[in-house]
Amino acid sequence: MATQSPFSLLADTLGKLAENLKAPAWLVDEVQHRLVLFLNHVLMQEPEAQARLARQQGRVVRLQWRDFSMQMAATPAGLCELAPAATPDLLLTVTDASPLDLARSALRGDRPGVRIEGDVEFAAEVNWLVDHVRWDAEEDLSRLVGDAPAHALAGFGRGAAQALRAFVSKLPGQGR
Repeated sequence: MATQSPFSLLADTLGKLAENLKAPAWLVDEVQHRLVLFLNHVLMQEPEAQARLARQQGRVVRLQWRDFSMQMAATPAGLCELAPAATPDLLLTVTDASPLDLARSALRGDRPGVRIEGDVEFAAEVNWLVDHVRWDAEEDLSRLVGDAPAHALAGFGRGAAQALRAFVSKLPGQGR
């Protein structure tokens, strides 16, 4: 008799649970607004990213994963804004349907599989942003608690993340 891994059982259970749960519209709207605020915060720390995004002003990207979707447009200032009613120029669809598999690949530092449809030039700019723009959490933390504590907390966070990646890479069914 073949035994099933507890992790695959957990993935199946979470998948079935996620299929039956729908977030309330107000929560989805609030999360989208907070995500745009966060993205703009990160973009404002990268002048090159803002300049590249400003050249794409008015273009709309639609991000899709399962039933969740979000549309954002590039502003003249090189930032993002929600554009729910606009026609998208670029559609990015995450192909992996399992939340657990997405989390596992994120913990390994891998990108999820994405199907890209639409404007090739805009897709190249979005890819550049994904490759080159990073949130400097340590810098933001240092504004709150000072440089030395922020450096210590960031070092602890990096160590914890590295240990978690090592653990995930040793789980059954992992190719690493």
